[in-house]
Amino acid sequence: MDHAGRRTRVAARLAEIGVPTILVTDRANVRYLTGFTGSAGVLLLSGDRPALLLTDGRYTEQARREGSGVEVLTPATGLLRAAAERAVDAGASRIGFETSLPYASFGDLAERLDGVELIGVSGLVEGERLTKDADEVRTLERAQACTDAAFDAVIGGLRPGVTERQVALELEIAMRRAGADDRAFEPIVAFGERAAEPHHAPTDRALTTADVVKMDFGALVDGYHADMTRTAALGDPGPELRRIHATVLGAHEAGVAALTPGVQVREVEAAARAVVEEAGYGHAWVHPLGHGVGLQIHEAPILRRDERTTIPDGAVVTIEPGIYVPGLGGVRIEDMVEVTEDGPRPLPDASKDLLVL
Repeated sequence: MDHAGRRTRVAARLAEIGVPTILVTDRANVRYLTGFTGSAGVLLLSGDRPALLLTDGRYTEQARREGSGVEVLTPATGLLRAAAERAVDAGASRIGFETSLPYASFGDLAERLDGVELIGVSGLVEGERLTKDADEVRTLERAQACTDAAFDAVIGGLRPGVTERQVALELEIAMRRAGADDRAFEPIVAFGERAAEPHHAPTDRALTTADVVKMDFGALVDGYHADMTRTAALGDPGPELRRIHATVLGAHEAGVAALTPGVQVREVEAAARAVVEEAGYGHAWVHPLGHGVGLQIHEAPILRRDERTTIPDGAVVTIEPGIYVPGLGGVRIEDMVEVTEDGPRPLPDASKDLLVL
């Protein structure tokens, strides 16, 4: 991946806002700009000097191996303090910091850097991460392939008496067997009336005939996350849940169809929501339509109805409408979708139809 090119683009954006130097502390942003995957790292990025990656002794060799085109330093003092002192020694009088930095860390920095202007910078690297390059898309496709394989492996094993926890575990095992490094997040598996909880944590609730089965899960591959939801049923779930599934599928398709480069987030959300509201279930959809996905499971943009930002060409977002009826159950259908000039491209192969087992 072109880490040097990413750093050049970020440095150019820094120059535009008049911040010559920045301390990058967010782990996903450090990885995006350097390739370093360790849990302790601060990147000192200045437009006119080589990038400096600071880490501790646990990761020195790993940083040298993974860090793409950066100088690696293992300081005796704290990483953040050492990075800031390096910047000051190089003549920096204005230093940017990511606003995700803990307040206590900022306070310590401000106390030690008397006379240096500290400038909070929000969303700068994340803005670059909105558009996925070809390598990132290929990695997301690999993560999705592991997710699809897990769905195929588990769906046929659903039977009366199996528990939500057991299915969640089987999904994790199947993703690993398919080549995933890990799960992207803890799987959501919900049976019957529990499917009315959007983020239900799996329990020992056993599957019975006529239950819907909602599964939200994804694989992690080389740091990139997949995210997919499918809803099936063990036997006929009844006419209302069939209608709900058809409505959610229609909303999903409308949301996907609205994904064009430059479209406002709220327009995509409105296209999907119109289908749900026309069916009389507007009150039963209780979360955003979707979100960006990549090095983090939830990235910008968040597809909310009041969000006015636009979705760029090359973004990868989830489209995941849902309807949740307490006491009855719920349905969610979710795909990761790449936004392209040639039209939206869903990544999953798994069927979105209501699978009645």
